[in-house]
Amino acid sequence: MTHDIQIIGGGLAGSEAAWQLAEAGLRVKLSEMRGTGERTPAHHTDGLAELVCSNSFRSDDATSNAVGLIHQEMRTLGSLILREGDIHKVPAGSALAVDRDAFSGGVTAAILGHPNITVVRERVDAIPTDGPVIIATGPLTAAPLAASIGAATGADALAFFDAIAPIVHFDSIDMETAWFQSRWDKGEGKDYINCAMDKDTYHAFVQALVDGEKTEFREWEKDTPYFEGCMPIEVMAERGPETLRFGPMKGVGLDDPRTGRWPYAAVQLRQDNASATLWNIVGFQTKLKHAEQVRLFRTIPGLENAEFARLGGLHRNTFIRSPELLDPTLRLKSMPNVRFAGQITGCEGYIESAAIGLIAGRFAAAELKGETLTPPPVATALGALLHHITGAAEAETYQPMNVNFGLFPPIPGRTKKADRKKMYTDRARAALGEWLAA
Repeated sequence: MTHDIQIIGGGLAGSEAAWQLAEAGLRVKLSEMRGTGERTPAHHTDGLAELVCSNSFRSDDATSNAVGLIHQEMRTLGSLILREGDIHKVPAGSALAVDRDAFSGGVTAAILGHPNITVVRERVDAIPTDGPVIIATGPLTAAPLAASIGAATGADALAFFDAIAPIVHFDSIDMETAWFQSRWDKGEGKDYINCAMDKDTYHAFVQALVDGEKTEFREWEKDTPYFEGCMPIEVMAERGPETLRFGPMKGVGLDDPRTGRWPYAAVQLRQDNASATLWNIVGFQTKLKHAEQVRLFRTIPGLENAEFARLGGLHRNTFIRSPELLDPTLRLKSMPNVRFAGQITGCEGYIESAAIGLIAGRFAAAELKGETLTPPPVATALGALLHHITGAAEAETYQPMNVNFGLFPPIPGRTKKADRKKMYTDRARAALGEWLAA
């Protein structure tokens, strides 16, 4: 079919943008490189919206958490990503985690089945100049298109490393040693597998992380900074021997059934698929070499005989300096026919990527229909994240950012932390309602 708009990239942002446009009655051409025989360093399938790192969309608490709030806002706006996430969710306490393969399959089927969307498996090497386009190629944009983006923006792309956590086969976990429990018994109370460490075991493990053989960097990667929210575990370990005990290996809120007490430290695994045959090691993004990962992770109590469905990895992410390059509706100032969406804008996280895809799709749909869509209020999670990307952040020091209450206008006066969070979410729901009614 003849299309009204082209979207480049079939990840979370591109799929969500395509869905929003198609549901608005616009004809969409979705160009995706995977399926041509090419893949990125992190992808393993040709499926749309493939999850390459964790299988978690993080907190689903819309009352006191900014991530849960953006989930709620996206559901209200008809998000495909949240719809399929809800259909294919797996137990994860108060978080929303999904069966990664079933989730991607659901998104792919929905996109392929929509009469207003045509998926074309092709690599796009330059920004199209002859019509509206949304670039949602993500943090692993192919080099030719990245060069074209660089030429159009007149600024160098920024970059950081993102690391992938390993996945373990459930039947290789020693459940006589490990046990089921959610921290503080949240959710179903048994949504995580826990492996306890005593003091000596923990400190030996931390030292082994620091000493372990790491992936060698290429010349162009050596000065690339890490994103603080996705730090490789061995890099965290290098910050001090107790760092991990206050991060992904904290034992608080977990009762070791063998002692009845909180362990000195603990490793948690989260269900990765609906059949519960695969579990990922929470917070264990790593750049250790594969053989070193197997050797070291099998020293974790309960994982002595672990079999790995996937080992950790490392890839380089790129994003543009959005606060100076994009207007409030995500258009490239130097080429107004072009919008950017997803992680290439500098948002960080699956849900944040999809959220920016959603709003980019809605902006484009309104423009194509000759309508005006004002940005969502900055008091909403969507509006706060969009505002940060398109101007609130300092361009020169711009770094990837998850949605958080620090992006919202502050609540006036002094209140308790728990009350303040609810005040943020109550205010956001009211603001979203007013925006939708306008």
